[in-house]
Amino acid sequence: MTRAVVIGVGNEYRRDDGVAVAVLAALDADPIPGVRTVLCDGEPAALLDAWSEVDTAVVVDAVLCEPATPGRVWASTVDGWPPRAVPASSHALGIPDAVRLGAALGRVPKELVVYAVEAAEVGLGTGLTPAVRAAVPEVVRAVRDRLGNPGESPATR
Repeated sequence: MTRAVVIGVGNEYRRDDGVAVAVLAALDADPIPGVRTVLCDGEPAALLDAWSEVDTAVVVDAVLCEPATPGRVWASTVDGWPPRAVPASSHALGIPDAVRLGAALGRVPKELVVYAVEAAEVGLGTGLTPAVRAAVPEVVRAVRDRLGNPGESPATR
């Protein structure tokens, strides 16, 4: 039974926008029981489909901030989205837009957490920059800490 989903938003062919791909690969290498992973492009319909029928969704995405601190990890609810942050992906709408649409349709999970990693480069190309690559284990640890103990509520972790 799937109790939670980790949704990676990004594109590995746009440098640091591929951070979610790296996080999902690490999670898939040592799966968390009852947690599935999904890679999507960040469009609202794809996000709504990915987090439907679970109580907890964790979204990992790259963001661009001004001023930037590449590799800095923001952990928040969508209401606490990093100030001055915009999605690094090429998707036209972002996670906050998907949440607004989901709320209107009654399709938002009870718990929705976003891990946003500040990107340095999102142009065409493969491979993460060193600062963003160094953030991958931090995000993986944070996701495991949040979801890794079935039956334990997030408030007690």
